[in-house]
Amino acid sequence: MRAVFHIPIIAAAALLATVLCLEALFRCLPVSTATLTGYYFDADLLTYPARHEWAVATGWDMRNAQHLRSNAQGFAADIDFVADPQALALIGDSYVEGSALRQQDRPAAQLARYLRGKRVVYGMGTPGTALLDYAQRIRYASQSLQTRDFVVWLEAGDARQALCGTGHVVSRCLDARTLLPRTERLAPPDAIKRLARHSALAQYVFSQLKFNPGRLLSDMRQALSPARAVVEGATPADTKAMQAMVDAVLAEFFRQVAPHARGRLLFIVDGHRAAPPKQPTALHLERQYLVGALRAAGAEVLDLETVFEAHRNQSKLSPEVGPYDHHLNPLGVRLVMQAVATRLEP
Repeated sequence: MRAVFHIPIIAAAALLATVLCLEALFRCLPVSTATLTGYYFDADLLTYPARHEWAVATGWDMRNAQHLRSNAQGFAADIDFVADPQALALIGDSYVEGSALRQQDRPAAQLARYLRGKRVVYGMGTPGTALLDYAQRIRYASQSLQTRDFVVWLEAGDARQALCGTGHVVSRCLDARTLLPRTERLAPPDAIKRLARHSALAQYVFSQLKFNPGRLLSDMRQALSPARAVVEGATPADTKAMQAMVDAVLAEFFRQVAPHARGRLLFIVDGHRAAPPKQPTALHLERQYLVGALRAAGAEVLDLETVFEAHRNQSKLSPEVGPYDHHLNPLGVRLVMQAVATRLEP
């Protein structure tokens, strides 16, 4: 009878020993480490702590392992940002940060080279953010760094992602129902998340394997729900709602940046790296409308569809990191930054 009571203790001890061994193992491997992001320098900017060092890698087998370091302003950059009206701010999400690439291959570094050292380029990329978050970075750069000129790198869904509750917002957003502006900041991490930040095993499970219990339950519910008919094409009501959403987000963006974008404001809009599908998706139609709406508002736009099409016509080399990661590799970044530099030069 006494031995029966020892079984749970033995099992718990074995489990603890296994966890400790796995923790020790993953600390020897290039597992992504804690980014410690927070609102350190501005209430509407999500950044890293100043001078923070961390590691990133992709997937279960930890591909594209890189070590990054934040500058004095909390961005992944090899230079500190100082007040300089001649500097150029490159603003966007993970495409601007380029964490899977070596420092010299990232967008800001490549753009500075193609500008032949005529201007300093401040790479202000924050992964997982959207259009109205970019407006706050423009405001910050103008107020704190005297920056006048900006290049904003957009994805096809950056307008939609600016709606509150999409998971891509760290400060300003539009209410998804009313399209009125409000603020939605991330909650500080609780005690469990703070502890997990310092565990290599936890980082492997949640960062490398992308394990998300909430998403798993959602996928299970969707799989168990009755099949729904697939409707091809958007209805006129869907199209009207999409256009109203894009128009509202752009109107709020331009309202926020009006006092701060005092020089040049160039939008570069990402596009298909392979040939576009014959049947355009809803996101493709939204992208087309976004480009047209920007131009109708008088904005300067560089449509990257033309850049990638020209590359496809002369080379079979992929501009992407890989089939598992659609961010741009050094070649893809070079194509984009060369086009940007050509557009910026007088």
